[in-house]
Amino acid sequence: MPAPRNIRNRQKKFDGNINKRGQVPMGKAAEHTDDPAISKGLIAFFMFVVIGSSIVQILRMFQTSVPNLSE
Repeated sequence: MPAPRNIRNRQKKFDGNINKRGQVPMGKAAEHTDDPAISKGLIAFFMFVVIGSSIVQILRMFQTSVPNLSE
């Protein structure tokens, strides 16, 4: 039984494109720029929060760990 017409058409289109893989014109490839996924401001904010909270935690640890000298 022969393949339906739409399957034959898709197969012809695929067969025509199989040899073109990876051959992108330089105009299209040169236009693409790799921007970072997260902005520098957001990274700076996260660094501020992480470093700030660790400093606060260290200060609290030193405050509460004063030895009892009255023994």
